[in-house]
Amino acid sequence: MEHERTSTKTSARERFLEAIFQSAIDYGIISMDLDGLVTSWNEGARRITGWAPEEVVGKPASLIFTPEDKERGLPQQEMTAAIHTGQGTDERWHLKKDGSRFWASGEMMPLKDEKDELVGLVKILRDRTEQREQAERQRLLMHELSHRIKNTLSVVQAIVTQSLRNVATLEEAAEILQSRICAYAKAHDLLVKQDWVGASLRTIVEAAVSNMGYADSGRIMTTGPEIQLSPQAALSLSLVFHELMTNAAKYGALSNDNGIIEVEWRHARINGTDCLVASWREVGGPPVLEPKEAGFGSRLIRSSLQAFGELTLAYEPSGLVLEVTMQRSKLKLEEGDAG
Repeated sequence: MEHERTSTKTSARERFLEAIFQSAIDYGIISMDLDGLVTSWNEGARRITGWAPEEVVGKPASLIFTPEDKERGLPQQEMTAAIHTGQGTDERWHLKKDGSRFWASGEMMPLKDEKDELVGLVKILRDRTEQREQAERQRLLMHELSHRIKNTLSVVQAIVTQSLRNVATLEEAAEILQSRICAYAKAHDLLVKQDWVGASLRTIVEAAVSNMGYADSGRIMTTGPEIQLSPQAALSLSLVFHELMTNAAKYGALSNDNGIIEVEWRHARINGTDCLVASWREVGGPPVLEPKEAGFGSRLIRSSLQAFGELTLAYEPSGLVLEVTMQRSKLKLEEGDAG
């Protein structure tokens, strides 16, 4: 009778352990003999790897290891660590039945019988692919953020340094800095709204016009197809159009009540190269003269546009005329519907 009660208790305990073993569906639990051959394979292991128990029992548990890890002898190293230290840590890529890879973390531990003799090993692992990919995305995001912050600070530093060179008073310096940095900040806002994939040239021009208070004036005419600029090109051209608008309001077509500005752009193929040809033409303003010495605004316009192509700047009696031919590959343009 005592033997029967003991046998019944043992059977109940085994069923209880088996229920736990199979219900741990988020964890792959794999037992193996001392030769590394699978002796049991739970539902969690099937869900994670795609292999059913009947497909793997009796086969090497190393079948979930990648070829490169097998070549390095990692399956045997993990077994050896578990046997001699009581634990073999697993944190690497593994293989599914369909050949795809998943990132798993887990441990291997020795299995002992009631006499404390080693009879096998058990491996418990969990699919951490999503967490690893999220961590990688976070790492790339922080790297990109750091890169953008450094670039932004470099531009702001250049704006501050150059803007202060030719100012006569602190009030003038404050006004110029506030205007330029505000324009740069608003360009950033445009890119943030587009998840930093870029911004359209039309949007950049309209933002510069709006920032100066001329959105509803009817004095700035734009003509050109709908095209998308890379983030860096969008930032550079935002500063260019801000300087052009500022100069027009102070000295050019917008400094009186009659002047207008025509902004045009078009695609062209020049000497086998795809280009964007753009122009800024002021009409009806006061007569303009080429300055004896270029200020920061003029230097910024030239340096920014020359980074993308060739520039001509003419101070004609009727007003300032700027024409630039930019290589599309440098702007990373994407063409949309013509507008």
